[in-house]
Amino acid sequence: MTTDSASASAPRSALRRSAGQDASTEHKRKAATRGAVYAEFVDMFDIYLPTVILTPAILYFRPASLNPALDTLLTSLVFVTTLVGRPIGAAIFGHMADRAGRRRTTIISVSGFGICTLLIALIPSYAQIGIASFWILILLRLLDGICLGGGYTGALPLAMEYSPKSRRGLLGGVVLAAFPAAYIVINLLGLASFSVFTVGGADSSYSQWGWRIPFVIGAALAGCLALYYARSVSESEIWNVSEGTESSPLVEIFRGDTLKNFLQVFLLMSGFWLTQNIVTLLLPASVLPGTLQLDGTQLTTTLLVAYFFLIFSYIASGLIAQKIGRRRFFVIIGPTIAVLGSALMILLMNSAGSSWLWITVLVTIFTIIVTSPWGVVLPYITERFHTGVRASGFGLAFSASVVLPSFYAFYLGGLEKFMAPTAAVCALLVIGGLLGGLGGLLGPETKDVDFTEE
Repeated sequence: MTTDSASASAPRSALRRSAGQDASTEHKRKAATRGAVYAEFVDMFDIYLPTVILTPAILYFRPASLNPALDTLLTSLVFVTTLVGRPIGAAIFGHMADRAGRRRTTIISVSGFGICTLLIALIPSYAQIGIASFWILILLRLLDGICLGGGYTGALPLAMEYSPKSRRGLLGGVVLAAFPAAYIVINLLGLASFSVFTVGGADSSYSQWGWRIPFVIGAALAGCLALYYARSVSESEIWNVSEGTESSPLVEIFRGDTLKNFLQVFLLMSGFWLTQNIVTLLLPASVLPGTLQLDGTQLTTTLLVAYFFLIFSYIASGLIAQKIGRRRFFVIIGPTIAVLGSALMILLMNSAGSSWLWITVLVTIFTIIVTSPWGVVLPYITERFHTGVRASGFGLAFSASVVLPSFYAFYLGGLEKFMAPTAAVCALLVIGGLLGGLGGLLGPETKDVDFTEE
């Protein structure tokens, strides 16, 4: 009887241990997922701070009497330096994440951009220290971009490595949905600030103090994110048991089959960044206020409505691609952006005089179609690189591919010498959509990649 009892208790003990391990893994997975969503939100919040919050206060940092060309150049530097910093940060922190761990890298990089954001809120004015005020801003935004390039390089691959392969599509859509959510929050925060403070010249209450509050909030969000990873998120178990690489991850990215994977993803992402810029930069900067003559309130409301629906469309894209395959999704959506996206753009740019409601509906549909790949890119890129170089590959493929599409305004200017403005915009949509679709076609299907069997 004793022997029988002992033998019966052994399987029960094993089952309890197995259940405990499963519960522990599920807890770690949920913590990593929450961290990734939060990291994407904080990343996008910080990206939009200068474009939404600083623009009305830019005279605080530089003299008012500048010729228009220099004024445009200096203002654009505030945004461009962040974009330049992101690939640098992806290289630095991607290497760190592959060598020292995803969790540790996330804590360091997030702490870095939290400190940079707080320091921006403390910059003295042009009236106090001269043009040094502006160059301090540019330097801190560059350092901010470098740290931002590391924030998602660690956090997003970590979450993907905890996710079962059957749920990576949903996870990718949920994480990237934090991008439109952050856009909505930062715009609502901006509207609240504009209503509370007087907006005007360098001596207005907004220029002196109002703009600082969102930056302090951004720094606090980064601090909370770093603290969350330090207390609640465990290191990737897949990274812990991986053998790593004999050479530097950055070296391995640019040789052999890994280089082929990188170039294929770089092509895909370059195409989709180009089409994305039409939505996030060109549409609010010139099409809606210029061609369609929406006032500030109408413009902001239209974009908020479109971005609200993006939250759900990104999740839907992730689920669809999980069902039909990520490669097939890209191959379908690329030409769809080229054809249907161009048709919607033509319709939109010929809607001057139409009702505001109709314009909002068109903008929403256009935005959903053109940006739909972003609900799929996170799982796809992480699946294209093995564990030893996954953070480096993801970070560089995601960040470096934004550089060439960022010059979309120059491409438009060149195209408009040979064609009408509407045709030039459509040409960029066609080029971007076809490049994205071709990039997907050149790669394999990845939804069944098993990280544990590498």
